[in-house]
Amino acid sequence: MKILSSSHAQHCLGYHIIFCPYRHQVLEGAVAVELKRILGEVCKTYGWILHAIEVMPDHVHLFVQADHTTAPVEIAKTMKSISAVHIFNIFKELKRRCFWGSGLWSDGTFYSSVGGISEEAV
Repeated sequence: MKILSSSHAQHCLGYHIIFCPYRHQVLEGAVAVELKRILGEVCKTYGWILHAIEVMPDHVHLFVQADHTTAPVEIAKTMKSISAVHIFNIFKELKRRCFWGSGLWSDGTFYSSVGGISEEAV
């Protein structure tokens, strides 16, 4: 991770974020490829740095670096909402077949900070 600067602050904040689709293992093949593309575009649009992404059939791992004024929950909510709309627009059969009564993503999300300094150094 690199140190980022804004007008009155320097920051190096990275987050490991994990979220899952609601009850179905559908993140594979073309869906996984499109999801990676969409999440990369969301990061570019919002000025976040996507260091790594891993899409498994039943969950997504992200390593994202963001501005010090952006809460990790904002990152996850934005990524989940935008990606769900795009995935359902592109893969219409998913909504009909698997998610007819729900959204793409489950409510739960895992957050972890990714530090660049040891506890001893602090």
